Amino acid sequence: MTAFDEMYGLPGDDLHTRAPYDELRRWLAATPPEQFAIRRSQAELFFRRIGITFSVYGEAEAGERIIPFDIIPRVLTGDEWAVLDRGLRQRVTALNAFLADVYGAGECIRAGIVPAELIYSNPAYLPKMAGRTVPHNLYVHIAGIDIVRVGEDAFYVLEDNARTPSGVSYMLENREAMMRLFPELFSCHRIAPVEVYPEALLATLQSVAPAGAPACPTIALLTPGPYNSAFYEHSFLADKLGVELVEGRDLIVRDDTVYMRTTEGPRRVDVIYRRIDDDFLDPLAFRPDSVLGVPGLMDAYLAGNVTLTNAVGTGIADDKAIYSYMPEIVRFFTGEEALLKNVPTWRCREPEALAYVLDNLSELVVKEVNGSGGYGMLVGPCATQGEIDQFRKKLRRSPEGFIAQPTLALSTCPTFVASGVAPRHVDLRPFVLSGTDGIRVVPGGLTRVALKEGSLVVNSSQGGGTKDTWVLEN
Repeated sequence: MTAFDEMYGLPGDDLHTRAPYDELRRWLAATPPEQFAIRRSQAELFFRRIGITFSVYGEAEAGERIIPFDIIPRVLTGDEWAVLDRGLRQRVTALNAFLADVYGAGECIRAGIVPAELIYSNPAYLPKMAGRTVPHNLYVHIAGIDIVRVGEDAFYVLEDNARTPSGVSYMLENREAMMRLFPELFSCHRIAPVEVYPEALLATLQSVAPAGAPACPTIALLTPGPYNSAFYEHSFLADKLGVELVEGRDLIVRDDTVYMRTTEGPRRVDVIYRRIDDDFLDPLAFRPDSVLGVPGLMDAYLAGNVTLTNAVGTGIADDKAIYSYMPEIVRFFTGEEALLKNVPTWRCREPEALAYVLDNLSELVVKEVNGSGGYGMLVGPCATQGEIDQFRKKLRRSPEGFIAQPTLALSTCPTFVASGVAPRHVDLRPFVLSGTDGIRVVPGGLTRVALKEGSLVVNSSQGGGTKDTWVLEN
């Protein structure tokens, strides 16, 4: 596969730089290699000092890790970002309408846009939410939409994250690290700011407070606690927003109203930015063995006395089988063709698609419909025959649990690795905020990079790292 190189256009053509990378190339050429190593060490020290970590579970070396950070930024033009911005707004609008519909009138199901069994037999679909109205009829207040690039003007949506999308703390800290370490490089560019994200998030959360809430509603960020893999991000965001970071034991429900325990007595909570999955939110409504949630929280939520962001039941929009119907969903709910296309997808639940996938496993990427984090997937061209044979058995046993896609040649960006500066594959997760006062998209997002040569897996839990993402202002 020949990947599009975002710096040069085509691999091997190192004589012609694409315009957005002109200044960066000059800077790279003028900077001694040993200086890169020094700056990378400084960046690692910076991240260790502030404690920006993530956890990996289920491995012998599991524990707190510093996420690898690449010191060479990814650069997008203002025009490129404008295309992404419009497509992201359209897609999140459609996702909100879709969720409101499947828990409401069900028009997209009656119209044959999405098969009924794919909705109602989905473990992420919550019958408890059927016919219920969520505050302001908004489900996805915070979305992380994973984007891949395969050409000059070819951007595709790889995945929708509508449940509890993570990674925004890395976006913000990456920018701060770059501004500290490379002020001379910043002076050569006009870069759209990402540091406005906390302000934008706070405004979104305030806008979705339930009816009757005060002008300055009380907001809390609900975390599973310090042993969660994303706890750093939870505490980071609570601090940036100026809201309380709480665990389930810090909240109580009385008369269908949520209160936070404080040294001055109970204080009513209007909006909860929850980073706990549905199953653990309320032991009285979902898993009775959950010690992370708040007994009675769902009663308060369904009574309209507290807003949960994102709404309960949004997980169905994360399903990769539902993803495969997004072009039709966008068309049905917006009346427009999708501005951001899907990656071509075979639904293994369909006999013809399954037959094709089984015949071409060595060339495809196969994913679990409920999988995440780079787990539960097969990258055919990089897999051993034994791995392919194992996946073939899985597909034949439970074809409805998988989708397949072509192995895309993800675009590459210059990356500082042990051998020097070399191209590595990347993706992008922009963050989209939806409130009663409109949709906000902070220019940039989290660029994830596959640090291993030739690897297409960018997830930090699978050896990937992150980059700062620069959107040049026109």
